[in-house]
Amino acid sequence: MKKAEHVSLAEMAKSTGKMLSRSDSLHLNEGAAPTLDDLTQSLHFSPGDGRIWLNGQRMQLIHTASLGELRRELIDSLGIESARGVLTRVGYSAGMRDAQLIRARWPGADPLTLFAAGPRIHSLEGAVKVEPVHFEFDVELGTYHGEFLWQHSSEDEGHSAHYGIGSEPACWMQTGYAIGYTSALVGRLILYRETECLSMGHQQCRLVGKPADEWPDADEELSYLNAEAFVGAEAYGSRPTSKNTAVLFPAVAAPEGQAKQMVGVSSAFNAACHMLRRVAPTEATVLFTGESGVGKELFAAMLHQVSKRKDQPFVAVNCAAIPETLIESELFGVERGAYTGAVEARAGRFERAAGGTLFLDEIATLSLVAQGKLLRVLQEGELERVGGTRCIKLSVRVVAATNVNLREEIRAGRFREDLFFRLNVFPIHLPPLRDRRDDIPLLMSYFLRYYAQKHERRVTGFTARAADAMLNYAFPGNIRELQNLVERGTIYAEEDGPIDLPHLFTSGEEADQSSFSLSVTGQLRKAAADSDEGASGQRLLAMLPGLLKRDAGGWSLDQLEHTLIGAAVELAGGNLSAAARALGLTRPQLAYRLKKIQEAALAQGLGGEALSS
Repeated sequence: MKKAEHVSLAEMAKSTGKMLSRSDSLHLNEGAAPTLDDLTQSLHFSPGDGRIWLNGQRMQLIHTASLGELRRELIDSLGIESARGVLTRVGYSAGMRDAQLIRARWPGADPLTLFAAGPRIHSLEGAVKVEPVHFEFDVELGTYHGEFLWQHSSEDEGHSAHYGIGSEPACWMQTGYAIGYTSALVGRLILYRETECLSMGHQQCRLVGKPADEWPDADEELSYLNAEAFVGAEAYGSRPTSKNTAVLFPAVAAPEGQAKQMVGVSSAFNAACHMLRRVAPTEATVLFTGESGVGKELFAAMLHQVSKRKDQPFVAVNCAAIPETLIESELFGVERGAYTGAVEARAGRFERAAGGTLFLDEIATLSLVAQGKLLRVLQEGELERVGGTRCIKLSVRVVAATNVNLREEIRAGRFREDLFFRLNVFPIHLPPLRDRRDDIPLLMSYFLRYYAQKHERRVTGFTARAADAMLNYAFPGNIRELQNLVERGTIYAEEDGPIDLPHLFTSGEEADQSSFSLSVTGQLRKAAADSDEGASGQRLLAMLPGLLKRDAGGWSLDQLEHTLIGAAVELAGGNLSAAARALGLTRPQLAYRLKKIQEAALAQGLGGEALSS
């Protein structure tokens, strides 16, 4: 074979992948998995133990009228804008979860079929009948435009029963679902807007979707995704600066000189934000609890930013990082001559934070002596410097944080109970990352942009298996560990290429693969491990020299491709999914090639010699 004809399987797959990453609803193959029948078979009822499952996710049937009552109470108690935000975020979470589940269940499906699965599963769940008018996308460029009709909207039924016909659309939860599902597939935030709605007197609902930055007035829709105004809306709506082949959401880094953005949409994150907003205007002492790396200092800084003290200093102290012999002078200051080396008077952290906020991280590491002096400052609102005799009055809001159980520390005699009660006025528990998995894609993208800018790297995003592994990793180090993994991946990844699984878990982390395939018995099973796929590919390459010797007269590119595909199918025992993985293709791509081979063989009259799928 001539040198110019040498084309690697990887290059063939890459070329084909680019072609299939761009398509529209006119080219949809209705028979490609997951079909509506496939999705229906993924719904399982287990009345014996009171559970319903859809793609391995527990579901629950509930009366539409009851949801309407819940909606009414939310509107009456929170106001229509806040209620709309709550329901939009609930729908967004459901849509994103369905996208993740479908991608995991059908890892070989092409993007066009995955897009079509969203309306199908939304209909299957009983929310609304979805009729696509037209949609088109380009995953590599992050572009998307879609228009859909909604019939029999359950949300409209519940809303109209209490409020009748109005002037605003009311399918808030269903719109949030569309936003979450489509954004997870495109790689940037896709905002949808109802241009017609049953609740406005129209005959049907009409939904139009496109990237957030293509809407001229998207601020209102973006606001409904944020539980609080101080959560960074920019983290959702910015235009990516590089091609995004597989990033779940656009990344955003804080502008130079500004505080880091708070990023999240999960219910656990939103609950903590609501508590922070409630206590911020007061003077109450706040105690943040949670595992190491959950972002306690970031929450403390945001508490200061939304409080009445925002124009005054914010001073953070890591108590564990200061030697015990110096902690008192660091916190309370020192007078000249108080000890050898104290050649001048120096203000402590309390005085530097006068009028503002003092954040004491890892408060449990303070000695009992330092705890006693801290208690006096909290009680009296005054302090004495080390070696000093005069009292210094000051107004400081103290915010503390700990990653240990202070009640257990009290029982062990390592922490003063009276100090605990002074600090525990308004406790806010920050959940671990494994309890706020909806935020993982946002955080991945946030840190990707941040470290790509910091290290001057051009990285296109995350591969599907890398994103899947991150979504299912336990993250014992929480956000700090995720941050480190993304920075590592940004450095390891090839220039203008995506972050892949081998770039991330290189230091003993155990990543759990959650992709599933369907066995011949109809049961879900773990997808083939990368090592198995790699071994199949290696065996296939080892067979190549023997295959080439079959015809000494030379090979054409088509002949080589046909022979390799046949060998891969034979090696996999007829399992097309396994054969596709060995070739670096998706199953639909392999099925397409097999169909072309069969058609060519039939046209040449080869009959039984043709490959069959």
